[in-house]
Amino acid sequence: MVLKTISAANAASLDKDLMSTGAFSIDQLMELAGLSVSQAVYRVHPPSKGKKILVACGPGNNGGDGLVAARHLWHYGYEPTIYYPKRSKNDLYQRLVTQLESLRVPFTEDFDSALSSTSHVVDAIFGFSFKGPLREPFPAVISALAKSPVPVTAVDAPSSWEIETGPPAKGEVGSDYMPDVLISLTAPKPLVKWFKGRHFMGGRFVTPEAKEKYDFDVPEYEGIDQIVEVKVGGQKL
Repeated sequence: MVLKTISAANAASLDKDLMSTGAFSIDQLMELAGLSVSQAVYRVHPPSKGKKILVACGPGNNGGDGLVAARHLWHYGYEPTIYYPKRSKNDLYQRLVTQLESLRVPFTEDFDSALSSTSHVVDAIFGFSFKGPLREPFPAVISALAKSPVPVTAVDAPSSWEIETGPPAKGEVGSDYMPDVLISLTAPKPLVKWFKGRHFMGGRFVTPEAKEKYDFDVPEYEGIDQIVEVKVGGQKL
């Protein structure tokens, strides 16, 4: 079975449905997404491989997912550091930052230095709503990730990739960026056709109605797992 993908427009519409007829709050959805991300990191990079995790967060919901994931990773025994250069003034994001500060999780403005001393990176910069062009300081960040040997887990999309058409054109920032791991939230997006690493699904909250309305597949989750690994082509591993 090849899992069906969902367009950026439908992903946005699905989120709206989940928060209206589905009765979820954005806080709940972000918490569930971040929990899924943290489980994917634990699966591919257990603490025995290195506890230092750099979580790069963008200004929107993808960044919020990263902040939640960082909190869970701290509770798993990791030592996360947060790079969050464009902080949102929204109350939700400010509370997520406060939660991390209460755990004494450090925030840094020096991405290159943090990257050189970490053992894994979570790319939570841009998600399914990304539309170019890239704005500072993110071009340099994505270029650094593309060149670094440090493994990366991307949240919903490798940052700089277009949801429908995949990586940028040759020569553009991000054209050579291929994270090691991708976790697709709710449903995979069309860009998975260009992805070559390990692929996970996270979204154990989707209703049968949403699945039918937007015509996508929900893999079978096991036990208490919030994630399931699937091949890039869609088959469950």
